[in-house]
Amino acid sequence: MERKMPKDFYWGGSVSSFQTEGHRNEGGKGVCIYDVRPMNPEFSDWNDAIDEYTRYDEDIALMKGMGFNFYRFSICWSRIIPNGTLDEPVNEEGVKFYSDLIDKLLAAGIEPMITLVHFDMPYHLVKNYNGFASRYVVDCFERYAKVCIERFGDRVKHWMSFNEQNLHSMMLRVSNAEEIPEGVSLPKHLYQVNHNVMMAHCKAVRALREMQPDAKFCGMGAITNIYAYDNSPENNLFATQAYNLLNGYLVDTFAQGKYPDYWNAYLENRGWMPTFEEGDEELLKYTVDYIAFSYYRSNTVKTGIFDYERPACDCVNEQQIQNPHCEANEWHWEIDPVGFRWTLNDLHHRTGLPVFVLENGIGWREDMTQEEVDKMLAEGRTIEDDYRINYHRDHIREMENAMFEDGVDCLGYITWGPIDILASMCNMDKRYGFVYVNRTNKDLRDMKRIPKKSYNYIKKVFESNGADLD
Repeated sequence: MERKMPKDFYWGGSVSSFQTEGHRNEGGKGVCIYDVRPMNPEFSDWNDAIDEYTRYDEDIALMKGMGFNFYRFSICWSRIIPNGTLDEPVNEEGVKFYSDLIDKLLAAGIEPMITLVHFDMPYHLVKNYNGFASRYVVDCFERYAKVCIERFGDRVKHWMSFNEQNLHSMMLRVSNAEEIPEGVSLPKHLYQVNHNVMMAHCKAVRALREMQPDAKFCGMGAITNIYAYDNSPENNLFATQAYNLLNGYLVDTFAQGKYPDYWNAYLENRGWMPTFEEGDEELLKYTVDYIAFSYYRSNTVKTGIFDYERPACDCVNEQQIQNPHCEANEWHWEIDPVGFRWTLNDLHHRTGLPVFVLENGIGWREDMTQEEVDKMLAEGRTIEDDYRINYHRDHIREMENAMFEDGVDCLGYITWGPIDILASMCNMDKRYGFVYVNRTNKDLRDMKRIPKKSYNYIKKVFESNGADLD
């Protein structure tokens, strides 16, 4: 059988607002949680990021040069509604910024996708309402979603509510709900907040169905497949349960319109079942059009137990062990393209929905002094990032194997941070891009964009629609 990718397959990149935009006090933007959260003094801050706010023309040209036909970005909630509340005016200057960005992407032949929340939130909602611990904030999010759909929905056909939504069942930090009520256990609070976030997601899906019925709405998880270390029956059972409690429950809910039985049993047995408000069960029925996910690595676990005191993620993390069959980067993230194929198979075949790879890539340290940068450019050289080329080649090949040999319906392959951005912990040490941005944690330098060796490789792959991988 001829292995020919669909003509409408998407190739591109994905970023968040706070890791790229900078200019946090401009354009009528309100205070965001990332503006006030304490930072590691050895790292950077979010004040400047990579200056996407003023440089997006240059960056769109670089993306077009790589053959992108798709770009996912997040909107900063506090740029649209500064305090995030139900009754305050919309910030028209913020709307114009994103509207102009969308228009320029479309003019370059690049389909935009909007992520409504990528871990950020107006600080007012954190300080006064404890983030998504409050159902008032759920209503505020619905209003924000409707404003974005109203202003951008005529041009944007792909939407997402929350980046890597399953992380809300693992870390209160991403829900901005770190204040645990007195007398409530951490897991009970965590899983209540996770339910509130799901309700916010479902309200956004409902809004899109009503306002732009031809547009597509996805749900997204941070998916990491989990291997049993010694392959004993007990270890296999623990690994399967771990995968379901960290990953599977989310995609099953997205697809089925209800929480799966294993998820309900896990919570009910521990007294952690969230409180449902009237109408919540009906809201859950607003299912998604496809399953989106990030994939970077696989995990391996020894045999463990899910106790009655800690959330599932803590029980799993305690049992993680390095897989001797996989290489890893400096941050011990295992490089596993076959696991990528496994994940594509699982998500598609368990839900019956198309799948969409919205983040993939490898972080690597590429420290250079200004003198080294100047010398490299003077000599006509670039960064020789063969490790990045190898990573993407192997993962794209396994994605194509999943599509052509396993029957997986995959919509696209979207890379994370295609132009170097601040990492999630606010540092430039861990770079994912095909384009080097000339800045460090403390020195902004000139932020010059310098295509790496992988730039031309990914251009070849994308422009050949995945046919030329070697």
